[in-house]
Amino acid sequence: MEYIVEKIGMSRTIAVPSIPVTLLKVLDAKVCEVNESKRALVAYSRGKKINKAIAGQQKKYSLSAEFNRFTTMDVANDAVGDLDMAPLGEAKKLKVSFNSKGRGFAGVIKRHGFAGGPGGHGSRFHRAPGSIGNCEWPGRVQKGKKMPGHYGNVKVTVKNEVVSYDAENGILALKGAVAGPNGAMGRVRIVK
Repeated sequence: MEYIVEKIGMSRTIAVPSIPVTLLKVLDAKVCEVNESKRALVAYSRGKKINKAIAGQQKKYSLSAEFNRFTTMDVANDAVGDLDMAPLGEAKKLKVSFNSKGRGFAGVIKRHGFAGGPGGHGSRFHRAPGSIGNCEWPGRVQKGKKMPGHYGNVKVTVKNEVVSYDAENGILALKGAVAGPNGAMGRVRIVK
């Protein structure tokens, strides 16, 4: 079973020893269609996006204006209606997927942790990647060479233990860190 979540931030438990936790808000969602394999079309709320296609879907499935985003995912429901949150109460481990923070174009020191050269005057080698290829053989830059480029904004999936779940407020507390900034949208999947 999958759920759409929003990252609230990080905190710690009061117990001894204290455990770092990530807080996630489980979003309210409506199941619009369910097929035989329990794969469903789900509507949820995010921002104020509206266009004719979304308005048509809202009319087709008799949804209120707040449900303005649609996705497909595995659900516990057998029929249309509110998304069944009961399996989250018994979950012990979750697979959490978020996009990592995007850092744009980054050099090799930030992107790959290269050491760089001495900082003193006259060195002429500070933050550059250095030599990247061989002269005679193979006479080209090998694929996979660690070079400057786009860094971050990739899907990161991690397994986390569930510390607690507040069903009334829809707040999940997971042990450890989760990728992405506060306010980011992601998915959690129950691991059996």
